[in-house]
Amino acid sequence: MAGSRAQSESAQEKAQLNGCQPAAYTKPAIGSAFLSRDFRLYQLARLLVILGAEAQSVAVAWQVYAITHSAFKLGLTGLTLFAPGIFFILAAGHVADRYDRRTIILLCYGLQAVCTMALLDFAVHGITHVWPIYAVLLGIGMGRAFSGPAASALLPSLVPAEHFVNAVTWGSIVFQIANIAGPTVGGFLFILKLTGVLGPLAGAGIVYAFTLLMLIAFLALVGAMRTKPVRKINNAFNLETMLAGFKYVWSAKLLLGSISLDLFAVLLGGATALLPIYATDILHAGPRGLGLLRAMPALGALAVSLTMTVRPIRRNAGKKMLTCVAIFGAATVVFGLSRTMWISLVALVIVGASDMVSVVIRGSILQLATPPEMRGRVSAVNWLFIGASNEFGEFESGTTAKWWGAVRSVVIGGIGSLVVTALGSIFFPKLRRADALTAESLLGSSVQQSAAEPVD
Repeated sequence: MAGSRAQSESAQEKAQLNGCQPAAYTKPAIGSAFLSRDFRLYQLARLLVILGAEAQSVAVAWQVYAITHSAFKLGLTGLTLFAPGIFFILAAGHVADRYDRRTIILLCYGLQAVCTMALLDFAVHGITHVWPIYAVLLGIGMGRAFSGPAASALLPSLVPAEHFVNAVTWGSIVFQIANIAGPTVGGFLFILKLTGVLGPLAGAGIVYAFTLLMLIAFLALVGAMRTKPVRKINNAFNLETMLAGFKYVWSAKLLLGSISLDLFAVLLGGATALLPIYATDILHAGPRGLGLLRAMPALGALAVSLTMTVRPIRRNAGKKMLTCVAIFGAATVVFGLSRTMWISLVALVIVGASDMVSVVIRGSILQLATPPEMRGRVSAVNWLFIGASNEFGEFESGTTAKWWGAVRSVVIGGIGSLVVTALGSIFFPKLRRADALTAESLLGSSVQQSAAEPVD
């Protein structure tokens, strides 16, 4: 009995050190996170910039496929965006823990604005080769590699600890709203013809101009935030400090399980890279159909996110995550086999809805089970895993589509997600047994060794 009480007190102390409330706290209001001015500014900025980025992704995908008519080269766009993260993500995590995270975000999105200007120039003057587009995507990927960990680690400092899970949920809602609107806006703008200061604009040029405006608005809103820097590390910039994030994730098996499950499920089951092929050759839906297909996963995710603001996950979080990843794989198989537009749209809605549950659970585990001074490096590890599942997953989809065809690639990937879910349940029992999304519960379920180095 004494040992149990000591363990409970230890978990509460760790929760307080992590900037989180223990399990017994008053339930926050549905929109409590928006009481924070900086959170409101940041979410508006995210809404605009993701809207522009999603619209831009439609234009880039359509432009690359129109030039090359190659599934492999279409999938290569994802690998190009992900490649900088492979080489710089360790440094990016350390930078996020060492320097002001808001400044890092501003610099990175400034770089992305320059890259978007280059894409706009390509569209205005015409382009017949894809390598300049790949070169610009490398620059965008570089900005994302450094901004990703900084943005993830910044979120807990924008709201009080008791509003954090609510902030994660609303952050997902904002992301999904932009994901729904962005591809649709991109598909609509792609078919317009306008005359602007640069001369006649049409297709991709209009989309890139829109994205540039969204980036400028993002920089202005984030620049207006007054968030104070959190405690920063003063350790030497070396391999040991950069690898601390990996050591921490490896020691926290609950965190490792949630991240790796999402990695392999989405890596195998991701079909978004092949949507231009489905829109063009299988469903015969055109650019507007592509925008609609791209929006459906976000629509499903938005519906689930809104539901979770009213009915948040209270118990059996691990089992619910595993179940939803299995649903994700099954819905991917249905989409791959479909030849009817409405069936494809419904399948993609289910894909997005099921994936959102794992996103909220993983995001909560990531921050609640990580001390503030380690959040940049642990977020970098998470960003690398998520980047691998998304951008590298697009490359995997393009490659397998070249080998087997688009339909077989998607169907086999969905089956692979089901297999990964079963293996995750076996090899990560702590994830399967994870219960409430509170710091006390998560810290009590995860055996965390002293992977984090002392802070000076």
